[in-house]
Amino acid sequence: MEASQRFADRREAGSRLADALQDVRDAEPVVFGIPRGGVVVGQEVGAGLGCPLEVLVVRKLGYPGHEEAGFGAVGEEGALVPEALSQMRPRDQGYEIVQRSLEAKRAEVEERVALYRRGRPRRSARDATAIVVDDGIATGYTFAAGLAIARADRPRRLIAAVPVASAEGAELVSRYCDELRLLRPVEGGRFFAVSMYYEGFGQVSDEQVVDLLDGKPCEE
Repeated sequence: MEASQRFADRREAGSRLADALQDVRDAEPVVFGIPRGGVVVGQEVGAGLGCPLEVLVVRKLGYPGHEEAGFGAVGEEGALVPEALSQMRPRDQGYEIVQRSLEAKRAEVEERVALYRRGRPRRSARDATAIVVDDGIATGYTFAAGLAIARADRPRRLIAAVPVASAEGAELVSRYCDELRLLRPVEGGRFFAVSMYYEGFGQVSDEQVVDLLDGKPCEE
């Protein structure tokens, strides 16, 4: 992939998303970032729209020993994607794997909620224009779980905004929102990883997320 087809970093991607969302600025939206990288993008979107930034804590469900091979996602406030996982019974194939993953990831969600919010309540999207952002969509499971959390608030309008997405991920996410704003769809060919669409894609730490939510400048 040529450098001209990539985003310089998450900040540039967020700035470009903010430009693409100027039509909703007057609605005084609330931006929700999916940690960790989505919070970097979200800070840029929030700054560009002059609106607050919140975090939606979600975790991918993966197979033991192969965590990247996700089969779903779980989030705070009971969010679960796909919802059919909640209907599994002990006799179902894969039940034990799903239950172990759910238990572990729900514990991680609780830990990160405590770390990121430090006891404060989550900002609600009720009756608001809610914009959920991340740095990219691969399977779409974690993004969809984030949207499910925001949807439960009963927002006036729910927008998914992302720099790049696989065709399959975009299709899944579209089912959970009112509108998908996508800067760079990937059509045809194989989508390998979100990182391929960035020149700089460093790891974002929990400490950086906390700083970003506090409104502090934070370099990747």
